[in-house]
Amino acid sequence: MSIEAIGGPVTLPDGTPVPLSKAARAGDFVFLSGQLGFGSDGRVVDGGIEAQTRQCLDNIRHILASTGSDLKDVVRATIWLTDAADFPAFNRIYAEYFPSPPPARSTVCSALMLPNAKVEIEVTAYTPKL
Repeated sequence: MSIEAIGGPVTLPDGTPVPLSKAARAGDFVFLSGQLGFGSDGRVVDGGIEAQTRQCLDNIRHILASTGSDLKDVVRATIWLTDAADFPAFNRIYAEYFPSPPPARSTVCSALMLPNAKVEIEVTAYTPKL
């Protein structure tokens, strides 16, 4: 089976290249790298956990669309939150993007690599090639 890298080069807002692919397709599965709440300017959006969660999920939707996939195809998600107190607010926004049945999911509390980032979301989608 071949593995196809999806998306162009990844760089930090200061232009530093990051050695990862935005996503990779392996057979019928699309694996997305963890997404942060980066806006179109390449910086983490203001507005706290709600705004960052929406931005993460919008970024995920955009990358999935480039593969012919959508949020409805997501079968697994891993979430990192920097503050356990954000869990209820995160869940409210997440539920808007993943109505019933939601994908399998793990959520952990952990520091993230970028200052001001409150959430990181990684997903796997099942998207059979036609």
